[in-house]
Amino acid sequence: MPERPALRRRGRSRRLPLPDLPEGPVRTSTGVVELLRDPSRPSAVTVFINDAESSYVDLADPAHLEFEYMQQMTVVLEEAGAPAPEPLRAVHLGGAGCALPRAVEAARPGSTQLVVEIDAELARLSRLWFDLPRAPRLRVRVADARAALGTLTPGSWDVVVRDVFAGVVVPNHVRTVEAAEEARSALTEDGLYLVNLTDRPPLTVARTEVATLREVYPHVALIADPAILRGRRYGNVVLVGSAHPVATPGLARALRGLPLPVRLVAGEELVDFAGSHAPRHDDVPVASPGES
Repeated sequence: MPERPALRRRGRSRRLPLPDLPEGPVRTSTGVVELLRDPSRPSAVTVFINDAESSYVDLADPAHLEFEYMQQMTVVLEEAGAPAPEPLRAVHLGGAGCALPRAVEAARPGSTQLVVEIDAELARLSRLWFDLPRAPRLRVRVADARAALGTLTPGSWDVVVRDVFAGVVVPNHVRTVEAAEEARSALTEDGLYLVNLTDRPPLTVARTEVATLREVYPHVALIADPAILRGRRYGNVVLVGSAHPVATPGLARALRGLPLPVRLVAGEELVDFAGSHAPRHDDVPVASPGES
């Protein structure tokens, strides 16, 4: 989910004709999807799902990533994983418009990707509208993200991306130690678990998710706009879990070089950030980001 600002709801916007794509709301299996063209980029559309901004897809340039958190994830893949154009084996939990899978395919031809999307009609429409790579390069599985995690072949994937939202909230059942363990089982020895979440001051959700990932991964890092870390605004936070160190000076420099410079937090600073927050487990109710 996006960050311009994070998870903003669709307000009044001038609708522009978009050849070959619908100009109004379209029903899906779980709600409504609507496409709005970016007046400043005629080939691009923003995908709204149930009025929440969910994807930004440039039909002419699949490598273009508008949302900051996706730019950050791409930098992590480049600096902490295998550099492009080396192909990746990637699982994307949460599909929407499949912007990140399209970008991975553009930068890393020959990649093998699996998108897990719970909304069957949205999955069909995304293939119809957004020129997604065909199977086996990009497969789309209609399933619940957590259920799909348990079916992944152990040690088979270079990266698992968790970008799962129900409306503007991350579902509880993908935010637990057990879910993180299933993701780690699916990864290769050097694989990366990339998590997108949203939070607001005092960042209780982010602190708890850090504590949760630290139960499973020897190395965890956090990436965020300094304004979010200072408690000044609501926004997206990216977490990285890995069996090997990822918080390198090179990654920190690359993240500072993005259009929106962001901070990399790891080590003792991240331990202090998590503080006394306890990891979450499947049998413990988890407060949603909008709850106290």
